Amino acid sequence: SILMQRRLFLYNFRNLRKAKGRRETYLCYVVKRRDSATSCSLDFGYLRNQMGCHVEVLFLRYIAAWDLDPGRCYRITWFTSWSPCYDCAQHIANFLRSYPNLTLRIFMARLYFCEDRKAEPEGLRRLHKAGAQIAMMTFKDYFYCWNTFVENREQTFKGWEGLHENSVHLTRKLRRILLPLYEVDDLRDAFKILGL
Repeated sequence: SILMQRRLFLYNFRNLRKAKGRRETYLCYVVKRRDSATSCSLDFGYLRNQMGCHVEVLFLRYIAAWDLDPGRCYRITWFTSWSPCYDCAQHIANFLRSYPNLTLRIFMARLYFCEDRKAEPEGLRRLHKAGAQIAMMTFKDYFYCWNTFVENREQTFKGWEGLHENSVHLTRKLRRILLPLYEVDDLRDAFKILGL
């Protein structure tokens, strides 16, 4: 099935602050082609880590094999159970530089090793600087995933206790990670306005 089992989604995408035992990363994706004011869906589905290969790299290999038309614009949206590790963030940033006609939006359930002394926050900053739009998943994103990627048997998505609070907490944490970039962009804009 191209749809994820409910229990897999609910276990792996739960936005817990301490996600013990959740070692796999799942990635739900939608690929669209933009044609002027409209967009056309080309593919959707989900992937998970394979032995020795992170899910982000698997997806980049998959999409690189498509031989995308450089004259058309594409938009890829990911919903991931973990934010990318430092190495994967580097791979994604390099990929985006190679495909200027492609935009990537990443919505993440949890932040992967984003404590102060780890490299992962720097990876997220580089990824953002390369043009990826990154954000934490909210109830709206979980609802969309439930209806798009999950074998839900017509059941309505019901959030778990703490979903909203954890989403707000993680969004603030991500904002603090990316803050230096926002400050630099704000300064550049201010200098441009002043003609400096």
